[in-house]
Amino acid sequence: MVLTCAGAVLLLSLGIRQSFGLFLWPISMDRGWSRETVAFALALQNLIWGLAQPFAGALADRYGAAKVLVAGGLAYSGGLVLMALAESPLGFGIGAGALIGLGQSGAGFGVVLGAVGKSFPEKDRGVALGIVSAAGSIGQFVMLPGAQELIDGLGWSGALLAFAALSLAIVPLAAATARAAHLPRAADAAASDTLATALARAAAHPGFWLLSGSVFVCGFQTAFIMNHLPAYLVDCGRPARDGMAALALIGAFNIAGNYAAGWLGNVFPKRLILAAIYALRAAGIVAFVALPVSAAAVWIFSALMGATWLATIPLSTALVAQVFGVRYLSTLFSIVFLGHQIGSFLGVWLGGAVFDATGSYLAMWTSAAALGAVAALVCLPINERAVPMVRELRA
Repeated sequence: MVLTCAGAVLLLSLGIRQSFGLFLWPISMDRGWSRETVAFALALQNLIWGLAQPFAGALADRYGAAKVLVAGGLAYSGGLVLMALAESPLGFGIGAGALIGLGQSGAGFGVVLGAVGKSFPEKDRGVALGIVSAAGSIGQFVMLPGAQELIDGLGWSGALLAFAALSLAIVPLAAATARAAHLPRAADAAASDTLATALARAAAHPGFWLLSGSVFVCGFQTAFIMNHLPAYLVDCGRPARDGMAALALIGAFNIAGNYAAGWLGNVFPKRLILAAIYALRAAGIVAFVALPVSAAAVWIFSALMGATWLATIPLSTALVAQVFGVRYLSTLFSIVFLGHQIGSFLGVWLGGAVFDATGSYLAMWTSAAALGAVAALVCLPINERAVPMVRELRA
């Protein structure tokens, strides 16, 4: 039940969010806004999500995940309504940026995976996190074709209102996570310290910051591709539906990719799997940009990106739990995830800004590939040994 309900929350929250790239072009055309204007609001969403995530994670660790998920679901739905009805860039930014960003912090990875990670022993945790993360990819695979149909049938504003109604399902699903959030507390308390000491241990651990730096790159790459790939393909002469199909294919392949990453992380050092993921992404981006943008190139690129898309998330969550324990998992992973969202902010916003300034996405593709190579190297020296708790050191 824990896996099912937590997976359903991510299916909704991530599936809807990952369809926003389909709205970039029609909103820009209908409102007469520049691509950077719309992209900045979506970028702001990622930044606010990241900045609010550590606080949402701390509240979930303290009071349980269910209450935070309910608040996140309500904020998410309200943001979608305002995003649909706003007639000025300011109103659009408040809805798409602030409210949905806050909603994602409450109903996204940090809170959901923290609850799941606490509910499973270390030998099963990687696979459990991979399964739940895969649900977000199922959402991407399912929601993208649905979003395109809604846009075609109801217009982009009507499609967003339909998603606002659908996102309210997060609220009843949150109740089922209460059991997950509270189960391990008594068992874990004996081996845990205060939040202050947990934060101090993490801050003093080089691997914590190396991991945060690597997920910065993940956010930069995935947010840029998710929000700008459909427009890029239209610019290259491909039909609009190719963008939808490409993002849906990414989601489909990431279902298996997430599960495989969770399983591989239980067998091999997690840092090596993360390094391989970033190296594959860098190589795939270089090949995609160098070759003509044909249908075959789009499908192969989408399959490769999909296999590695969100696979970094269950691995990173499991690595934080392995090194620092699960008592403050939501808080510590949320701090790591802040790096992801800063990267997402830059990937979305700079994508629009660079295109408006140069008429091309080439500089962004080049940056995404170069950062992928750097992230692969950054992951290699991460120390995966568990950090002793203060009580263990005293004993």
